[in-house]
Amino acid sequence: MRKKIVAGNWKMNLDYQDGVSLFSEVVNMAKDEIVGDQQVVVCSPFIHLHSIAQLAKTASHVAVGAQNIHQAESGAYTGEISASQIKSIGVEYVILGHSERRAYFGETNALLSEKVDAALKHGLLPIFCIGETKEERESGKFFDVIKTQLEEAVFHLSKEEFAQVILAYEPVWAIGTGLTASPEQAQEVHAFIRATVAAQYDQSVADETSILYGGSCNPKNAGELFAQADIDGGLIGGASLKSRDFLDIVKVFNK
Repeated sequence: MRKKIVAGNWKMNLDYQDGVSLFSEVVNMAKDEIVGDQQVVVCSPFIHLHSIAQLAKTASHVAVGAQNIHQAESGAYTGEISASQIKSIGVEYVILGHSERRAYFGETNALLSEKVDAALKHGLLPIFCIGETKEERESGKFFDVIKTQLEEAVFHLSKEEFAQVILAYEPVWAIGTGLTASPEQAQEVHAFIRATVAAQYDQSVADETSILYGGSCNPKNAGELFAQADIDGGLIGGASLKSRDFLDIVKVFNK
């Protein structure tokens, strides 16, 4: 049975003290309030990772993820950080292919393919993001866009390698805009993603792949979104910066 996962993406927010404080709140609330087997992942800026990874050791439901890695093992890449460096401090997950990395830093599917390989080589679990822009949605090309992102970045993996990948559907037009795909819109795309995975590998692989929704998910709409057959959790932005909101989203799976 595929995992139910709620991952928080803090993006470039919170100083060191505030980040550690927020994570401590999440850990303590998770211990008291999570009654299922859902996985919570907090993806923080690099400055927090070592400290919060130590705190995560006390909570069975909570793990830590990075927001990016470089594709190279090491070298003259000033300002970058490698998969092995991230893994060495106890980080378990890494977000790759986020729409902001694609849009602001020009990350291509070919580059992301290398980053996925680097993550898996060092035992990091990629949360791999795919999704369409407003223009691609309105033009009706969004299925083609998503299929291409999968084909060019992750479908080179073997079945065993792909089994380590978590997918996150981001309707780019809904990120930070206050807009949210309707549950029906989100389910339509998640079902398409699962069918595309099944066509590439087989149905058993598709059935075991966790696919998260990543577009302005909050405590008010999480229940309806997570009730959809092919939505296995969320990649949460703004709401992950408030411990109460974040845990209320996680607790949807308690019901």
